[in-house]
Amino acid sequence: MMKAYPLLIEGLQVIIVLLGAPLMVGWVRMLKCWLQGRQSAGPFQPYRDISKLLIKDIVLAENASWIFRFAPYAVFGATLMAGSIIPIISVDLPLTATADIIALVALFAIARFFTALAGMDIGTAFGGMGSSREMMVASLAEPAMLMSVFTVSLVSHSTSLSHMAHTVMEGTLMLRPSLAFALMAFVLIAIAETGRIPVDNPATHLELTMIHEAMVLEYSGRHLALIEWAGMMKLFLFSSLGIALFFPWGIAVADEAMMLPVALIALVAKLALVGLLIVLIETRLAKMRIFRVTEFLGSAFLLATLGMLSYFMLE
Repeated sequence: MMKAYPLLIEGLQVIIVLLGAPLMVGWVRMLKCWLQGRQSAGPFQPYRDISKLLIKDIVLAENASWIFRFAPYAVFGATLMAGSIIPIISVDLPLTATADIIALVALFAIARFFTALAGMDIGTAFGGMGSSREMMVASLAEPAMLMSVFTVSLVSHSTSLSHMAHTVMEGTLMLRPSLAFALMAFVLIAIAETGRIPVDNPATHLELTMIHEAMVLEYSGRHLALIEWAGMMKLFLFSSLGIALFFPWGIAVADEAMMLPVALIALVAKLALVGLLIVLIETRLAKMRIFRVTEFLGSAFLLATLGMLSYFMLE
């Protein structure tokens, strides 16, 4: 029973990622409609959108290669695998010993790589433009993300996500300057990685502002459903990763099955608050020009570097 417990937790966590991601996106959209004085379709609309796309036929371009057909499955699989190594409801995960923050960044990079390849595979102007912009964002966001998370790993003396969350939970609630800088950097990185305002607008199809949407314009049917579902999971995972690294209180520790209901309630409350913060940011800010994104992500890298330096100098 003790050996089966981590496997059950892993399976439960995968189900939470699959079903919770569309609900979180629906919650964000609903709050945004309320704040803008518009009528909302409800938090369950993403489920209806995905189910409708899954039953539609796929339309492929004549020059679409195997990369274009394979990319949705690779993106969906890599994103779901990333969800299996982040401590969302418990730190007792079977992949803890072999999967750390470097593996997590690699999984997100695989998903981005295939998305960019698919965007260029058809040969449209929009796809190539979106792929080049996505790679530009990735070249700045990934180093900043590693610097931010490595600051937390210095505090916990490990790159294991579960160990980092467990160490922060056991520590005192005193504010560390290094973690404060790392948190600010992680927020900026998460906004860029998930394609939210002010870096990207997930609700637009204007070619001058698109980054992620430009790469997936040629998809339809179940391929588009998998791409959209993976994008929803990415927002859910970045929110869960920030919670696990900086606010892990409530996550169940090893062999504490009775803490799982508490962990689920805490997760729902934290994600609801994260959704509210996302809506407040997006309703008060406008999308920046693409040439300002480098300054935005440069600021994130600077904050992450300050966090690492402050650990060695002040702590």
